[in-house]
Amino acid sequence: MDYKITNKTVPTFYFIGVTTGKSSINKVFPLWMDVLGKPEVVLEGIDHAIHDEQENYRKSVAQIKFDPLSLGALVTTHKMDVYSAAKDMFEYFDLYARTTAELSCISKTNGELRGHAKDPITAGLSLEAIIEPGYFGATGGHILCLGAGGSAVATLLYLINKEHPADRPEKFIAVNRSPGKLDHMREMVAKFETDIEVQYVHNSDPQKNDELMAILPDHSIVINATGMGKDTPGSPVTDNGIFPQNGIAWEFNYRGELDFMHQALAQVNARNLQVEDGWVYFLHGWSQVIAEVLQINLTPELFNKLDEAASGVRG
Repeated sequence: MDYKITNKTVPTFYFIGVTTGKSSINKVFPLWMDVLGKPEVVLEGIDHAIHDEQENYRKSVAQIKFDPLSLGALVTTHKMDVYSAAKDMFEYFDLYARTTAELSCISKTNGELRGHAKDPITAGLSLEAIIEPGYFGATGGHILCLGAGGSAVATLLYLINKEHPADRPEKFIAVNRSPGKLDHMREMVAKFETDIEVQYVHNSDPQKNDELMAILPDHSIVINATGMGKDTPGSPVTDNGIFPQNGIAWEFNYRGELDFMHQALAQVNARNLQVEDGWVYFLHGWSQVIAEVLQINLTPELFNKLDEAASGVRG
């Protein structure tokens, strides 16, 4: 099929999502381009409906593939859908993209369209900023992950690949309202030998999630890996849900109503709860993709400069 391509007049980096205009990256991106010495690169959002028509995803990929000044993209929400719809349009996928059958980064090198799944790296860097090495061995905490999409799969893949047993939880419970993503996660896990007990729960009832949360051991981590509180209203748990004592509530979102995070904040004192939002995930996610697309060596020192530049937007 012949796709109608917009020939850009300036180097353009795309953001493929749902509500891209609301993201803080619109303010952060030009600041980062100044830090990287590439002020000529501009950001353009492409909004797709959740589980959009395959042809719409292919049109977005074609824009990047065939326009010389369309440099690449960060993909959020649609990671599995873009991979499924357009995988034949790519010349290369990295190991994580092939393993997870999804992509969060589209880049081009020497005329090749390349797909990457950066989330396992992002999830790992973000989790390492929250917990100490050996956390699970020292505490016996489990993980309850509400949502089984790309960020959830990436977090589990990161944990599976941790070398030391103390860095892996004994149990990882994945909950999702649709069975397809749970099946996708199950297929991914089957590719590995792991001592993590992975439990797959098909559920859309927040009260059932409350019950799962109530029986977690102390020091467990509860993750909101759904779009609830950002792309869709509400929270995957109710206001009556009890977070684990001495545990961690990790909200993967950093903007929106953030109902889950506020529910956790209300229990900080009573449950000695550590509450984290998705800002660090946001920083690592974007910086990893930008570095890949613009072929930049993202050193810890450079990341710190990007973090500092973004801090004013964070407030």
